[in-house]
Amino acid sequence: MSPTLEEVARLASVSRSTVSRVINDHPNVRSDTRERVWQAIRESGYQPHAVARSLATNRTHIIGMIIPETVTTLFADPFFPLLIRGATRSCNAHHYQLLLSLSDDPVEQEGMYQRVLCNGYLDGMIVASASLDDPLIPALLRDNIPFVSVGRHPDERVLYVDVDNVGGARMAVEHLIRLGHQRIATITGPLNMVSGQDRLEGYRQALRAHRIPVKEELIVEGDYTENGGMVSMQRLLPASPSAVFVASDMMAIGALKALRQANWQVPQDIALVSFDDVPIASAIEPALTTVRQPIESMGSMAIEVLLNTLESSPQEGAPVHRIVLPTELIVRASCGSALNR
Repeated sequence: MSPTLEEVARLASVSRSTVSRVINDHPNVRSDTRERVWQAIRESGYQPHAVARSLATNRTHIIGMIIPETVTTLFADPFFPLLIRGATRSCNAHHYQLLLSLSDDPVEQEGMYQRVLCNGYLDGMIVASASLDDPLIPALLRDNIPFVSVGRHPDERVLYVDVDNVGGARMAVEHLIRLGHQRIATITGPLNMVSGQDRLEGYRQALRAHRIPVKEELIVEGDYTENGGMVSMQRLLPASPSAVFVASDMMAIGALKALRQANWQVPQDIALVSFDDVPIASAIEPALTTVRQPIESMGSMAIEVLLNTLESSPQEGAPVHRIVLPTELIVRASCGSALNR
């Protein structure tokens, strides 16, 4: 027999109406009481009726996450599982569900938008890794659907959580300059994404600050995939760089493959620094010197920003959140620091 509201109230030592207020996110409940009620709900196995709850609160307590990448790319890149884990952790803490939307077909993605978003099944959206020409963000703005972007967006109406891509890239390139490198190449991210543009800008800033000419033959656009990194590195080899800043760890792994095929040794023949610090970065040989970005924290904070927006009253107006998290350079073997000591 399923537990009842009265049993939850008895376990939490509160009234039935207090349990109802907690379930429906009523603001006039003390935080310690609210936590005690949720603890009783978990212990008893009580399942609040989702339909009744959504009618009472005008909320479904479901957050959607759209990642406009192919399914193959999504599961090949450790960045996205870490981001999803952070978002899931925050959703669980606030008793929300996270709905992940995946599609290889832009037409199907548009159909999902009409079925789910426009019919009110979701309270809001997290959009991750969107390109500047993706039609999703303009559609969300047009339809006044609450959302947060993981990644900076140039439209001033967009709330976002991001990292300091410019500063992180500049830090990586300046590390190579301190090691004595002058002919430094870069494999950029996609230049139709703000992160790709920002990391390229950081590369340019570092060279200009040290009066090193920016040479276009040392700049090749990548796509954040392992194969893209390999192809881009093959294109760079004729230019004979002494070091390369690669805009993602997965592309750096591809670059390492291309260098091995060409019988170039890292870091003896060429130094390598990348960006992300996903778990595999420390496990490969040589271990990658890379710019660490707090990927799980970005996912978690995006949920917090969205929920804060949802809970703001119309009188208060929507809060403006543009959060930029710091990065950190993690020095390992691929840059050759150990050889220069």
